[in-house]
Amino acid sequence: QVHLVESGGGSVQSGGSLRLSCAATGHAHTRLDSYCFGWFRQAPGKEREGVSTINSNGSITTYADSVKGRFTISRDSAKNTLYLQMNSLKAADTAVYYCAAQKCQYLDASHRLRFIAYTYWGQGTQVTVSS
Repeated sequence: QVHLVESGGGSVQSGGSLRLSCAATGHAHTRLDSYCFGWFRQAPGKEREGVSTINSNGSITTYADSVKGRFTISRDSAKNTLYLQMNSLKAADTAVYYCAAQKCQYLDASHRLRFIAYTYWGQGTQVTVSS
């Protein structure tokens, strides 16, 4: 089992920056370095969408077209923490942001940004961007 807890959400003005964190903990026999992670978001009345993903060693990242050049995903294996640095925020980025995890061996490259491919989820953190 993997337990995920997001933090760092809040309210910012358009053009501002925010960094989200996701603390990951697993059972004593769970190897977190074998898991892939992703950030997803969901706005009221809209479906959950993939934002960014990262592989086990951080060498491969994926971004939705809407956030390319503005968001950066990273992970710190020593701290078992996932990050999402968000710059140049705009009103369209307003949503609840979730981190998710899936054992990499079960995650195909074509499914990395699809929420149904992930097994473990955090509770979400609200990000609000005002004009």
